[in-house]
Amino acid sequence: MTQAVQDRVLAAPGRRHPHLGRQLVGGFYLVMGGVHLGLVSADTGVYRTFADEALFGFVRDGWADIVMPHMAVWGLLLMAGEITLGTLLLVGGRAAPWGWAGVIAFHLLLLLFGFWAWAWAVPALVVLVLLARHDLRVAAEEAAGTDDNRKHDVEEVAA
Repeated sequence: MTQAVQDRVLAAPGRRHPHLGRQLVGGFYLVMGGVHLGLVSADTGVYRTFADEALFGFVRDGWADIVMPHMAVWGLLLMAGEITLGTLLLVGGRAAPWGWAGVIAFHLLLLLFGFWAWAWAVPALVVLVLLARHDLRVAAEEAAGTDDNRKHDVEEVAA
């Protein structure tokens, strides 16, 4: 095995696929948008008990009085939001920070629905924050490298 192949095989996964986390989270959000479309289409009542264990009364009351009477609309808005966040992450570039902020805010809001939601949201938040930090750092490094390359190209043309 040549040294170049060894280096490539042994390289840290984050270096070989620097945006894999963003792409996986973006894809997950697109899939979940489809799942919510299916749930809303099949039976909006599936969401009826979602806020029963909410930490605050205003969340339980708001869910029962505002969301459930119009669950089809709210479910489709949820789907649209998830598809938007997934798309922002998949597009990357200047859209990615908005996507990361959205998915992190989404999971922070899930914490209001009770301790059962914490079992998913807290570990997910840890992973999302770590992935976002990595992705945004790599994007900044790539942008800096691009700027350096542009300066180098301009200097070569000028010479």
